[in-house]
Amino acid sequence: MASAPGVLKAATEVLVGERTFRADEAYARSLDDADPLGALRGEFLIPPSPTHADGRESLYLCGNSLGLQPRAARQAVLEELDDWARLGVEGHLGGKHPWLNYHELMRETGARLVGAQAGEVVMMNSLTVNLHLLMATFYRPTADRFRIIIEDDAFPSDSYAVDSQVRWHGRKPSETVVRLKPREGEDCLRTEDILGEIDRLGSSVALVMLGGVNYLTGEWFDMPAITRAGHRVGATVGWDLAHAAGNVPMSLHDWDVDFAAWCSYKYLNSGPGAVAGAFVHERHGRDTTLNRLAGWWGNDPSTRFDMRPGFVPREGADGWQLSNPPILSMAPVRVSLDIFDRATMPALRAKSVLLTGYLEYLLNRITNGGGRQLIEIITPGEEIRRGCQLSLAVSDRPKELHKELQKQGVICDFREPNVIRVAPAPLYNTFHEVWRFAEIVERVLGRH
Repeated sequence: MASAPGVLKAATEVLVGERTFRADEAYARSLDDADPLGALRGEFLIPPSPTHADGRESLYLCGNSLGLQPRAARQAVLEELDDWARLGVEGHLGGKHPWLNYHELMRETGARLVGAQAGEVVMMNSLTVNLHLLMATFYRPTADRFRIIIEDDAFPSDSYAVDSQVRWHGRKPSETVVRLKPREGEDCLRTEDILGEIDRLGSSVALVMLGGVNYLTGEWFDMPAITRAGHRVGATVGWDLAHAAGNVPMSLHDWDVDFAAWCSYKYLNSGPGAVAGAFVHERHGRDTTLNRLAGWWGNDPSTRFDMRPGFVPREGADGWQLSNPPILSMAPVRVSLDIFDRATMPALRAKSVLLTGYLEYLLNRITNGGGRQLIEIITPGEEIRRGCQLSLAVSDRPKELHKELQKQGVICDFREPNVIRVAPAPLYNTFHEVWRFAEIVERVLGRH
């Protein structure tokens, strides 16, 4: 049964938690008028709708998959191309942004993004490559301590990486990898169940490695509590922050996280396949005796060009680098991190909580009315347990609904078997866009 039409016309105020919302279009526009970050939208290129010939913008709610292009990214890449043309190899030392230490331009902005200290973060490689490099150091199984804990619905690449690391050490994933599942009839993991499993497995746990925000459900795990629990049993704790970096505020250093890695093409808007990031806590970064897979750029810069065969690791996260940075790919990362640094994660989080909360309120008004419920929000309702994303489980013809949304100019994504993921990003999405999305859903469901 479709929901009753027209519920988004009401101007009646409704108390939701500690906030008062209204469902009418004028209220959505008033939220945009009061948005202190509203001007940031102008710094991004919004794709035109592929289904409309009048040049209107897409309703882009897919920053959880690929963020939009900052306007400044093109010029940043062109500057490096110009320096290459003008200087050749001398660009390593003489360009506008000398290439030799280009990655250091993001040392402080990258650290502030995830709540780290300068030197604990480096932008390099891709996400899964970084996870492998970090696990090569931090997953060292013994006869008694060998298990790895991940979530059962971890992103597939994490499962592949973990399983292959286990096999690399001559073990069977089926006997080594512990996959955490929600309780029967539930979609998300409970913190108490995660902590309980860590305590139950105790000293057999070598590594806890979860996604900070789960890619499918949008659940933000209690990272400090899980990190403490892992350390309590003597395990190393690492995080895949693909859906957390640029989405939720973190304090990796203060939380005592051992290591983390993230991509920068989702919420960080650095371009498809963009250079990723890695965090190594300073207590590990200072320990140059730690075994690692080594490369030239991880060597101490003071001896790097002596061209000696012996590897002398650089202190900090930089010591896990392999090769010199790909400048043309890193220029958009630099631009993006500068935008985040100006906006600040606390301000972005404040808007994100309101933006996603408003979307949830609107969707609940149109999907929870009598009869059969066609859409269920499986992302946790508590603000502290989620970021931007809401995951919508569709009970009736989910792929058809997604196609209908696309026809209306909405760009969001679909994940098997029946989940539509919607992510209003505070850097460039507006409250009116959230209202428009809900209005489109209401109309489409009326015909579904």
